[in-house]
Amino acid sequence: MKLIKHISLLIILLATSILSAQVKFEAKVSKNRLGVNERLRIDFEMNQDGDNFNPPTFSDFTVIGGPNQSVSNSWINGVRSYHKTYSYFLAPKKQGNFTISQATININGETYKTTPIKVEVTSAVEIPKDPNDPEYVANETIHLVAEVSKTNPYLNEAITVVYKLYVSPTTGVTNWNEIDSPRFNDFWSQNIDTQGLKVQMGTYNGEEYRYLVLRKTVLYPQKTGKLDIEPLTLDIAVQVPTNRRNIFGGQMMANVNKTVSAGKKTINVRPLPENGKPIDFTGAVGNFNFKVSTTKTQLDASESLQATVEVTGNGNLKLFNLPKLTLPSSLEVYEPEHNESVRTDLAGMQGRIADTYTIVPQFKGKYPIPSISFSYFDPKTETYKTLNSSEIVIDVLEGPASGSVANSNSGTSKQQVVLNKDQFAFIKTKTNFSSTTSSYFLKTPLFWSTLLLPFLAIPLAIVIRRKKADRDADVYGNRIRMADRLAKKYLSHAKKALGKKEEFYIAMEKALHNYLKAKLHIETSELSKDRINELLLERGVEVETMTDFNNIMLNCDLARYTPITAVTMQEDYEKAAKTISLIDKQA
Repeated sequence: MKLIKHISLLIILLATSILSAQVKFEAKVSKNRLGVNERLRIDFEMNQDGDNFNPPTFSDFTVIGGPNQSVSNSWINGVRSYHKTYSYFLAPKKQGNFTISQATININGETYKTTPIKVEVTSAVEIPKDPNDPEYVANETIHLVAEVSKTNPYLNEAITVVYKLYVSPTTGVTNWNEIDSPRFNDFWSQNIDTQGLKVQMGTYNGEEYRYLVLRKTVLYPQKTGKLDIEPLTLDIAVQVPTNRRNIFGGQMMANVNKTVSAGKKTINVRPLPENGKPIDFTGAVGNFNFKVSTTKTQLDASESLQATVEVTGNGNLKLFNLPKLTLPSSLEVYEPEHNESVRTDLAGMQGRIADTYTIVPQFKGKYPIPSISFSYFDPKTETYKTLNSSEIVIDVLEGPASGSVANSNSGTSKQQVVLNKDQFAFIKTKTNFSSTTSSYFLKTPLFWSTLLLPFLAIPLAIVIRRKKADRDADVYGNRIRMADRLAKKYLSHAKKALGKKEEFYIAMEKALHNYLKAKLHIETSELSKDRINELLLERGVEVETMTDFNNIMLNCDLARYTPITAVTMQEDYEKAAKTISLIDKQA
């Protein structure tokens, strides 16, 4: 009987050890059915550490948070328990039945995959009105608003859209990022710089709020009819008050994430009236001035002058064509040079546009530049206006006459020929001469150089060989160079990802792990802070270097979830390369 008990106990222990040694990698969701206005949390859990984790594409969802990583590692009665989780927060893009595809990871050289998960997204659900629920409090105290200056403009009339984030005085915002940026289809758009704007006080629905202007955009509609402005959507990290108090009596705050949208706006664009539209109208809308000017009115033939057709004012300056100059055929005219000096603010485009023509008269005489007209539509008075330039006369004082010259022999008249610098262009003025005597390679400078070069290269080869021997004998120098090469090798992927925060820090963390595994000859499961410090101390690595390495590993964990600039990423990369090099020199 005792023997049977011992055998049973042994079988149970063996089964337990086998089950504990099995690799588990699975995906879990917070709910399988949710409303389109709710969020979904998905966790990818594993009981052994691995490399090259690849999440699903989440094509039917918007990732509004994550990946967040958590690790627990404990020893109980000599048995190790390890648990690692990657978490994502998702917002559904539309209603329907969707499948979250497989995630993959490499553990001990094997690739493991999760099981696909089906999720049903229904229509929007009502959020319970619970004043103690942080989600409800955030929903009531954070508002994103799009303010449109005019909803029924004329075609090519300027309107502005200002996006404001309203926050209740009792609520805090720690960070935000754009999920969807507004698209201005069928509009000419220009964003106005909002850098340096400060938080202001205002009212929203009759209550006091703080607000910040996030974006200002000037729009010029390019089509008539109803045009949609797609919404701006933000994911915001919010701190909301709770009914709990800390030990000092202060109110405790709860951290929640909230998705806010400014909503879609519809603009009804009116066509420009056909009644009274001038024949020369080219689409100018606004309030303008018009003039034609020249740099000189008196000159000699073959000299040049510039004539400028200029429009100044406020309106769609970049969206219409200037009228063309009409000049006598005796004036040689070059294609105009277009110049713009336009600034854009909330009042629309303001400034100057001009076409500058270069004119060269060929003959003596007086040449008029006739008056031309420019028409525009004024949306304030809702009428067309036409401006006319003054006539300008160009007086060519010196030069050949443009009349006819009689031919006494034939009795016919011929047009006078005007000579220019290219009149003899058909005559060839350059040639290439070749020698009439034959040349031979033998005894030429090139012949002697080719013959003596191998003998001259022998001393150079001896010097290079000695330098190489000296370099190979320099053990310490070779060790330093090898350390630098190792640092560059392991951090090459991280360097390519500079500027992309999440990708950069994931690549740098993998590089540091792979370096330690290769340097210390340990497995992934042994990559704990205490074990790494113990092995580095045994190899003679200085404490300061170990501290720098631990700080870099900590930065890799924290930096992915906090705002980081490109300068900070460059500093972390350089610090990692330096630390790897130091470890390789000291160990």
